[in-house]
Amino acid sequence: MASSVRIIISGGGTGGHIFPAIAIADAIKAKAPEADILFVGAKGRMEMERVPKAGYPIKGLWISGFQRSLSAQNLLFPLKLASSLFSAWRILRSFRPQVAVGVGGFASGPLLDVATRMGIPALIQEQNSYAGVTNRLLAKRAQKICVAYSGMERYFSQEKLVLTGNQVRTDVFSRQISKAEAASFFGLDPEKPVVLLFGGSLGALALNEATAEAGEWLNARPDVQVIWQTGKAHFDRFKDTETGRLPQVRVLPFLERMDMAYAASDLAICRAGALTISELCLVGKPAILVPSPFVAEDHQTKNARALADQGAAVLVKNADAKAKLWPEALRLIDEPETRSKLAERIKSLGKPDAATHIAEEVFKLAGYVPAGPKTS
Repeated sequence: MASSVRIIISGGGTGGHIFPAIAIADAIKAKAPEADILFVGAKGRMEMERVPKAGYPIKGLWISGFQRSLSAQNLLFPLKLASSLFSAWRILRSFRPQVAVGVGGFASGPLLDVATRMGIPALIQEQNSYAGVTNRLLAKRAQKICVAYSGMERYFSQEKLVLTGNQVRTDVFSRQISKAEAASFFGLDPEKPVVLLFGGSLGALALNEATAEAGEWLNARPDVQVIWQTGKAHFDRFKDTETGRLPQVRVLPFLERMDMAYAASDLAICRAGALTISELCLVGKPAILVPSPFVAEDHQTKNARALADQGAAVLVKNADAKAKLWPEALRLIDEPETRSKLAERIKSLGKPDAATHIAEEVFKLAGYVPAGPKTS
């Protein structure tokens, strides 16, 4: 039995890929501190900064996505793909991992493709309820596919599937925070309802525009407080709108403490990315999901529909946000029993040990038994 294990993790491009990848690495390290982990990402993408900050080495491939519209960037795609495949081969030959893990993102395709052709056992983590093209292609040679939703045998071989859920940042649910403490953090009244609206680190224009035009509704409801995360790029545009100037509204470019934001809120309004949904499930937060129509294969709508069909969330289409979003939010604020049912159903879908389960599948593929955490 080897004294250590080498694992390569590939993926990134957005926080929805990077944070889960780091969560898997942390879970592996928690069970096997001796593990040697290397990340592979796309040059110029946020993982090249975020992963080293989390304490892991990373190598970059010259790769980007294929644009679905006519673009000069597509002319470079074949060259980038060839370059990334060769670079992936060099990295794999040098690092010699026992397992390759793919979590999605630009670099995941080339790395996993080369790894499986080299005979390296591979595990794919599909975060969404609709499997992307890259993962469907890679799955043919992967040994394990960890998924967050049931019914994924529509896309993958049943014998390869493991229902693990999606891993999330542990700081979101690592300690219990009272609403009073969280409301105080944002300078809000803990006795009044709070709506949390966020669109990820970049913000969501449709959510921001709908909220900016909700000033008349919210002005008539001073009892309803709002934490409004605009995204850094949109902050200056929206902070001085009628809604932004209301005394019960807190306008922020970015939420450094999502744990506080979740604890303070009675209702969330957000996009329907896999990471966001997984966090909502773990904290049991009733939510209105407004799927982005601009993502690959419209997978956010499929994610949101999967919850809405189970009565675990409310779905509002992006095109309907200005007209329907805040009337729906105020309706739910006035119906605590409806919110309670939504919270109960969405929490039942949460899998708090997802990262640990994925780590265990990685060890199985490696044929490795962790020594366990060191004790003094």
